[in-house]
Amino acid sequence: MNLTTPALLFPAISLLLLAYTNRFLTLAQVIRQLHASTDRSAPLVQCQLPGLKRRIVLTQYMQGFGVLSFLLCALSMFALFVEAQAVGQWMFGISIVILALSLVLSLIEVLISTEALSVVVRDLEQAGRTARPG
Repeated sequence: MNLTTPALLFPAISLLLLAYTNRFLTLAQVIRQLHASTDRSAPLVQCQLPGLKRRIVLTQYMQGFGVLSFLLCALSMFALFVEAQAVGQWMFGISIVILALSLVLSLIEVLISTEALSVVVRDLEQAGRTARPG
């Protein structure tokens, strides 16, 4: 294994961290909008709070594991640079495992987010049915 192998992950991890940050900012915006809303105690809002809490925690861990993966990848490159092959290979392997864990957490967060949107869509459909005459 040479120095360029871990270097290939740098752009991917950087883009992944950017995507995680965008998702975090969107989540923060949704929570702030709900906090500013006059309907904070509405049943629809209240049923979404547990999912929002889980998404906050998942996003925190996603970002943390992503950063740790990036750090281990950089340390792996340094180890390979100073010709510590075994250490560099182990660090690179661990960084890939941690990156995979981060991606699994991201998938779980997306599934929770999708379920929350389904709840809102069902509520809109129900409101549409009750608003129609007939």
